[in-house]
Amino acid sequence: MDDKTYQKSLDYLYSFIDYSLTRNLRYAEEKFDLSRMATLMDLLGNPQKDFDIIHVAGTKGKGSTCAMIFSILRSQGYHVGFYSSPHMIDFTERIRVNNHRISPDDFCQLLDDMKEVIEKVKNISTFEITTALAFQYFSKKEIDIAVVEVGMGGRLDATNIVSPILSVITSISLDHTKILGNTITKIAEEKAGIIKKGVPVIISKQKKESKKVLLNIAAQKRSPCIDVTQNYKWEQLDYSLACQKFRIRKINETQPKNVNEKMEIRLLGDHQLDNALTTFAAINNLPNRYDVTKNAIIEGFKNVIWPGRFEVLSVRPLIIIDGAHNPDSFLKLSQTIQKYLPGKKIKLIFGVSEDKDFVKMIQIIQPFVESIVFTKSDHPRALSKKEMEAKLIPLLESKFVYRDITEIVQEIKKDKEGVYIATGSIFIAGAVKQLFQK
Repeated sequence: MDDKTYQKSLDYLYSFIDYSLTRNLRYAEEKFDLSRMATLMDLLGNPQKDFDIIHVAGTKGKGSTCAMIFSILRSQGYHVGFYSSPHMIDFTERIRVNNHRISPDDFCQLLDDMKEVIEKVKNISTFEITTALAFQYFSKKEIDIAVVEVGMGGRLDATNIVSPILSVITSISLDHTKILGNTITKIAEEKAGIIKKGVPVIISKQKKESKKVLLNIAAQKRSPCIDVTQNYKWEQLDYSLACQKFRIRKINETQPKNVNEKMEIRLLGDHQLDNALTTFAAINNLPNRYDVTKNAIIEGFKNVIWPGRFEVLSVRPLIIIDGAHNPDSFLKLSQTIQKYLPGKKIKLIFGVSEDKDFVKMIQIIQPFVESIVFTKSDHPRALSKKEMEAKLIPLLESKFVYRDITEIVQEIKKDKEGVYIATGSIFIAGAVKQLFQK
């Protein structure tokens, strides 16, 4: 497959309505209507019914939790699919079976095979087509189970066409407020839309308001609800920039199922241990036909890879990329900085999408970094220099510095003693990684 053919297929996919590229998107129910997705899947023969599904929603931590569940199931030897979004560098990152991304060849062929059906569905979106393509790919690969990450929200997300064997809802905070609502309660109601009648749901550590909503909706749907914080706890044993070691125990039980004295994970920060706890709960609440051993859990955690989450690209200079993109995730990032980089003079590289509360993000992180350089990715929703200046110059006064991202990376490479963190969006993290590796 040559690059031109692959690019032509991507151009076709992005020629449809792509809300992820739409600036100042406002919520309108007809834009996120599952009837289009239902029609498309019916025309394709409903491939999403050919395998089991674990469906994961949440504001923060859902990608990491998906990656951990995926890694553990792989370690047990199951044939596993993984659907995630957005991608950091290349589109094929979104669709994986076992340890392999979908190949450009398979992507182009599947999309070509689907064109006749796609063009029968009016107002279909890029994300809906991508989701359908992933399900079609998983069906053709005859997988046992797929870990499916919700794109945005839950109730009206294209992935909510599925009938999962388990639902998981990770930490909920304010994000996409113009679309999902401007309160934790409203956002929780949207996320809770993935809870299906009678299907068990795992809920992560939550704020009081979101926890109340999730428990109420689970009760209404008679869905067994496993509140992670009421059932499990983690204890950190050691940590470094290479990995963190921990153990998990079931509350009020001295010999819980599938617990080992020591486990380790390469994803860093206490919030990743919260995600590990959610993962552990999910694995231990799968249907009985899924037998996951203690060793598979240990190996799965040890081998998990999820790029762009406090990921160390280089030691000299020390370069870390992180996909934090809202105030809550910036709070977690600041806590991780204090723990892993105490006393370090950190230079922050910051770029953000236009719909984020970037002033709050900067206010949270500013006390923990020495300097900030502002930039933007190539993404259509990236906040411009002019928009940044308008709100940040009054806050930062003369300290506002804006540079082209390519220029920043070139300078970083020369500074062997520097400590850099690139964050604000997964697109900034991806751009720095791609430029640095070149």
